[in-house]
Amino acid sequence: MTPTDEEQQRVVPVVAVVLAAGSGVRFDPRNPKQLVMLGGKPIVQWCLEAFEHSAAVTDIMVVVNDRVREPVEHIIETTGMTKVRAVINGGAERADSTQAALDTLARFGVPGDAKILIHDSVRPFVSQRQIQDCVDALDEFTAATVADPSTDTVLLTEALGDRKVIKSVPDRRFVFRAQTPQAFRYATIRRAYEFASQDHGFRPTDDTRVVVEYLPDEPVAIVAGSQFNMKVTTPEDMPFAELTAAIITRTSAKHDMRQVLMSAIDELMGGSDTTDQPGAPQQPAPDTQAR
Repeated sequence: MTPTDEEQQRVVPVVAVVLAAGSGVRFDPRNPKQLVMLGGKPIVQWCLEAFEHSAAVTDIMVVVNDRVREPVEHIIETTGMTKVRAVINGGAERADSTQAALDTLARFGVPGDAKILIHDSVRPFVSQRQIQDCVDALDEFTAATVADPSTDTVLLTEALGDRKVIKSVPDRRFVFRAQTPQAFRYATIRRAYEFASQDHGFRPTDDTRVVVEYLPDEPVAIVAGSQFNMKVTTPEDMPFAELTAAIITRTSAKHDMRQVLMSAIDELMGGSDTTDQPGAPQQPAPDTQAR
């Protein structure tokens, strides 16, 4: 699929849907993990800021449950986010939350060619490169997902009595670990969920799988992921998450300070352009870009 002349002449909406309706009981039943503090701010705030700061994203929708709605709305208000168009209630499972988002987008009149990026609220370190690559992939495909090559050998198993035994060992060259964002043209993901809704036994934990299962003729492109685009699932994930947050925060602070210094030098030099001079500030690496 390539953009038509008409599409190139108008702005195609790029909507980030942040799924924050999970209960997080595996983490801490008393404190939903999307609200756990990480590097001085709630995990969900990292995600929201990443999409807020993306030049490609035009709109943000946040899917919540009743327990996290007020804190999430407080984050949006106090940080001055301007792209969040709606905070809606999700469902009991991930698929229910995605369906709620798709139904809301339909009521908003989102066009079929809109680009929809669905992201887990507990993947705090999605990079600007990954967001942009998802958006760009939808110029060629109708579905794409961020994924990282598996560094482990994966075993497919089956039951034998009360044991699991190995059924097959897929070639690791072709095995990837799914991450998010998972990106779709709106008409594609909407149609896939319409088919899935008729199969009451299918409860996907991943939106890409809905397209793979119900629209098998639609190829799903792989967008390069990263080990840093981790999902915070259990307390054991927090040490690595804290380390990653510290690295990103430190890199961002250095970049911001350098910008301040170069602006001051520029002013002292009478407003001359310093961007081509030695030592002029450069954008930070995509995977550590300030969120």
